[in-house]
Amino acid sequence: MVPPQLSCCSSCLHLESGASSAERWPRSFSDHVMVVSTSTFVPCPGPAEHSARMGLPALALLLAVGLQHTQASPSARSFQLDYKHNCFRKDGVPFRYISGSIHYARVPRPAWRDRLLKMYMSGLSAVQVYVPWNYHEMLPGVYDFAGNRDVEAFLDLTAELGLLVILRPGPYICAEWEMGGLPAWLLWKPNIILRSSDPAYLAAVDSWLHVLLPKIKPRLYQHGGNIISVQVENEYGSYYACDYGYLRHLLGSFRALLGSEVLLFTTDSTGAEELRCGTLQGLYATIDFGPGSNVTEAFDAQRRVEPKGPLVNSEYYTGWLDYWGEAHASISTAWVAQGLEDMLQLGASINMYMFHGGTNFAYWSGADYKDQYKPVTTSYDYDAPLSEAGDPTEKLFAIRTVISKFQPLPVGPMPPATPKYAYGRVALQKYADLLDVLDVLCPSGPIQSQFPLTFEAIKQAHGFVVYHTQLPRDIPDPAILAAPPHSICDRGYVMLQKEYQGTLERDRQITLSVTGRAGDTLDVLLENMGRISFGANVSDFKGLLENISLDSDPLSNWLIYPLAIDTAVQQGWPQAAMPKSSSRGRAGPAFYTGTFETPGIAWDTFVKFPGWSKGQLWINGFNLGRYWTSRGPQQTLFVPGSVLHVGCSNNITVLELEGAPLTPLLLFLDQPLFNRTLGHSTLATE
Repeated sequence: MVPPQLSCCSSCLHLESGASSAERWPRSFSDHVMVVSTSTFVPCPGPAEHSARMGLPALALLLAVGLQHTQASPSARSFQLDYKHNCFRKDGVPFRYISGSIHYARVPRPAWRDRLLKMYMSGLSAVQVYVPWNYHEMLPGVYDFAGNRDVEAFLDLTAELGLLVILRPGPYICAEWEMGGLPAWLLWKPNIILRSSDPAYLAAVDSWLHVLLPKIKPRLYQHGGNIISVQVENEYGSYYACDYGYLRHLLGSFRALLGSEVLLFTTDSTGAEELRCGTLQGLYATIDFGPGSNVTEAFDAQRRVEPKGPLVNSEYYTGWLDYWGEAHASISTAWVAQGLEDMLQLGASINMYMFHGGTNFAYWSGADYKDQYKPVTTSYDYDAPLSEAGDPTEKLFAIRTVISKFQPLPVGPMPPATPKYAYGRVALQKYADLLDVLDVLCPSGPIQSQFPLTFEAIKQAHGFVVYHTQLPRDIPDPAILAAPPHSICDRGYVMLQKEYQGTLERDRQITLSVTGRAGDTLDVLLENMGRISFGANVSDFKGLLENISLDSDPLSNWLIYPLAIDTAVQQGWPQAAMPKSSSRGRAGPAFYTGTFETPGIAWDTFVKFPGWSKGQLWINGFNLGRYWTSRGPQQTLFVPGSVLHVGCSNNITVLELEGAPLTPLLLFLDQPLFNRTLGHSTLATE
């Protein structure tokens, strides 16, 4: 039996597939019905006063029908704005979406299907997806769309599972991602003005879009795919430039490469200035706000720039991000659920940010700058409905219950949490101090320079660089080794004669007291903790930005070692059976190694660092990210089971930066520890 379809007309709404003339909806409902991808009726957002008149009993009556409409043929497929009825139209039928954000770059590829299926079974009709430019073009003109970077495979999987896609290809994305998704190599031109009409920036953007968007075009809804809308830039109104020429350039590029039919939109916060600078004619303006906001006032802000059209919250915050040194953020389930229900009652289209946060593996976490530099943790759990490990939470089921009030849920059970395993204690041994293996980590040798050079000047995007010089004179009495304000980006581990002296840190510790003799070696290991991803200062250069001085006398004659640690580790270095270290107890940057075997299974796990301070972890060559036990709040790193081997040894490499415990071991647990070391445990975000 062909399911009945809906059609909107000025007088009534008819059941069309075999419906009799008596089977019709009352006239008063005719402007308030749409069909979602789960094929159920929900209210189409009319003007605010219409939404107010449409009470819950009417909504319940509409939702109880639960009819399906047939899929349009590819030639008839459309996704458009309806300014008359203030809603989207999908294949000509009024429509609204309930969506959730997931970032493929933060989820191991073997887990993509599990996470997307759980989102579908939560009642979502769509997912919202960022494309991080710097994840795919790490060097100019060198593109990587393989493995975990296969965005086309991810998009095809969403289509296979019946999810629509709201795509956010940037070029800037924020996302608390390294440099907001912009490639660090843009800063090889120190005077470039990012996110502007700067010709150098636009040339790089155009080159990237000509690679990316042709992959997207066949997957647009109008062409038989599942991408219903595409965002241009991201929260541009929060950037200082307010360059309409830049937005017009992007609009022209997107139209040229994607065609005239695709729905293009912007997202900004509800502030008047943000909406003034972030919106442009030809781009539909949507807003973002979280639980606790006055929903009516928030959508009034959207109405000031879009008097007609669908109400859309493109980022409804289900939680919040964590910063190193602050408490693990959480937002109450009841608060999130109530805000969602309030918006759905108005007929708004909503995307929940995040629905699944995932993990900032390797060096991909970004940073904010609010009075000081604030790096983001490795975990991007976000207190989201699906946990960092992809497990359904109480919040997910509360959201699912709210959605069920407005549309039927997919038939079938919610997939369970993935199995976890506590592999227990694994003993490590010190392999070598970092300064003793520079020949392996920097095989091309050092760069000589009178004064320090930034990461960008030596074309090092991420990770670590060693700056080496010698003391110019005897220092029998303590002297002040000092860096100018804002010149340590982001942490500098100082060694004198290979002995660890302490750490210089951006916006915090910028002086150390030292003694020594003329000719003594001075090494500073500089760590990039992630480039700023939001706000005005996205041009976040790394390394020693200015010279270090000794009692106000600048030091000179530097040897600069860009370290390729990941390359070495991925090639099997170091060999755990061949330790090089004879300084077991020495503090400072050093490598530790160990192995463990799984008991015939490779399940997800979480690794704790008892007594360790700060560093980086690799297992089987995979960079699991930064740990910072001494600062918190995060105390464990998520280890996906897909990283582990079954039937052979798993190789562990740890780079500890400040000092390992006397008995170095790791502890593998079956649950995470997100919030230790701090006296308070929850934060309510703005």
